[in-house]
Amino acid sequence: MPDFSLLAVTETLISGEEKELIELVKNTLDQGIPAKKILDEGLIHGMDIVGERMETGEMFIPEVLRCAKVMSAAVEILKPFLGEKDISATGRVVIGTVKGDLHDIGKNLVIMMLESAGFEVHDLGVDVPPDTFVSAIKEKDADVLALSALLTTTTNMMKATIDAVKESALRDRVKIMVGGAPVKQEFADKIGADGYAPDAGSAVKLAKTLVR
Repeated sequence: MPDFSLLAVTETLISGEEKELIELVKNTLDQGIPAKKILDEGLIHGMDIVGERMETGEMFIPEVLRCAKVMSAAVEILKPFLGEKDISATGRVVIGTVKGDLHDIGKNLVIMMLESAGFEVHDLGVDVPPDTFVSAIKEKDADVLALSALLTTTTNMMKATIDAVKESALRDRVKIMVGGAPVKQEFADKIGADGYAPDAGSAVKLAKTLVR
């Protein structure tokens, strides 16, 4: 039988109503429902649905951004009630736009969605050279490296980055996912990536699969 309080949390998150969601989260805590359960079964579950709807074209970027913002506000309410064990990350992701490319809108949306799904995300920004990615993988002990490119002319830097990861003997300990307008599955396979995501919703789903 579904818990209607958690169902309401999920539905209010999806509708992007911040004030209502915060009130609902507080009321749900008052009912004695554990913060971890509200986080996992109410909020993160809601963002999973948002991601799926983005994939199918039922939701668009402005709506997804609003949901991610509302999610962050709700998590702030829960934080004092969550133990360190409760908020341990789903996985650690290092992400950046490859060298020569200054686009970051898609990357930033992926970051918001990953964080909403419980990932610890380290954003290296734009125009990131291969050696910076390699250093960050070591420093952050990353589970996943996410590479973004919007220009066809910079996709070759994805291959250069993967080659640099291989040369540094880190390839076996990190999964690599790629995305961006000019990137397709065939290209991801060709350059040796572990996966390709066409949008932020599928990027979260892919990252979860890669860290299992």
